[in-house]
Amino acid sequence: MRALKFCGCFFSLMAMMNSVMAQPPDSELPLDLNTAITRALADNPALKAAGYQLRIQEARIDQAGIKPRPQLEIEVEDVFGSGPNNLLRGIQTTASVSWILERGVRESRITAAQARSSLIESDIAIQRIDVAAESARRYLESLDLQTRQIIAAQGIVLGEAAVAAIEQRVNAGSAPAAELALAQADLRRRELIEEDIEHELLSANYRLAAQWGVSEPDFSRVLGNLLDIPEIESIETFESRLDLNPNLERYLTAERVYAAQLRFEQARNRQPWRVSTGFRWQNKTSDHGFVAGLSIPLGPEDSNRGRVAETRARITQSQLERQSERLLLRTELFVMYQELIHSVHLTEAIAQDILPLYESALEQTQAAYEAGRYSYLQWSSAQMNLLSARNDLIEAAHGIYHNLIEIERLTGESVEVPRLSQ
Repeated sequence: MRALKFCGCFFSLMAMMNSVMAQPPDSELPLDLNTAITRALADNPALKAAGYQLRIQEARIDQAGIKPRPQLEIEVEDVFGSGPNNLLRGIQTTASVSWILERGVRESRITAAQARSSLIESDIAIQRIDVAAESARRYLESLDLQTRQIIAAQGIVLGEAAVAAIEQRVNAGSAPAAELALAQADLRRRELIEEDIEHELLSANYRLAAQWGVSEPDFSRVLGNLLDIPEIESIETFESRLDLNPNLERYLTAERVYAAQLRFEQARNRQPWRVSTGFRWQNKTSDHGFVAGLSIPLGPEDSNRGRVAETRARITQSQLERQSERLLLRTELFVMYQELIHSVHLTEAIAQDILPLYESALEQTQAAYEAGRYSYLQWSSAQMNLLSARNDLIEAAHGIYHNLIEIERLTGESVEVPRLSQ
């Protein structure tokens, strides 16, 4: 039979994460995956810092829109000369205002700056997906250790039962004292294993809590059942979502940025014109008049051709890099999918074929020991085989979730599966 449903995946939350701010859970309450990812996306320190990149770019857009200021020019002629122009008698004074005609450069500069904002938004979207994936990984690690802690506790229970049974036999003279010493040593080792897992779990919870910027865990445990295995979609379905990968989207955004930059560089080829107008006064005759001027650069408008060629090359480079990235993602998806299928097969085989045999073997070995036909070493070996198989089962199930998280990160879209349940 197939006892196999999937724990929850996280990207189904992405649409609502932009607006939902999770309240910190009470420290006595357990934590679910949805809440963990919501809090990470709302309060992750690195994401908060990344948000300021948009503010920086907004300031750059504002700067790009500033017009050149007009210039006031005052020109004095025929001053401190000789004859009729002695001292100030022949002075001519011209006051004029000049300004630059940018000929579309400022508009292109603003458009290029706005396009770079889209690129920053793409980078932040990638970072949000990475934070969500990392939070899911850390959550999975905590859940894995919690489950292993349960298995370790089961091992202690088996060890305590063995010590109690052997102690009765030693007291009755039907078993050597050495067997009791071995059983007690095995029990102590299992207690140490449980302590090690407890320390690892505490560290894992600290790493998980750091995702939303707190210095220590503010939850008692995480929720979930690692042994609910999913129905896996076909690889073709996952491949159809690859174009939603945020890295591929970033290449498209980069191409739009370079296109805007190209228009800006082409506009800069057109050298600005300078226009001036003003007033001239002649001291000698007390006459006055208006003056005007136009300054036009001469020669071909290709002074920025190097940057234009560079930007065109960047557009082509980005297109080729996007093709290369998609091939790389396709290969990575294939490898992960194979590992996913293998993990599902391994989990089913251990749960349905191997564990029942080890459980049966332990029951029979214990009965044989109590009947005096087996030694404690055989009984202990049967216990260790069962505990090891249970840990192997958790490791295989962990592999399923790990690969699904990575596949979700590749596609950038939710895998439609049930969420982690208690």
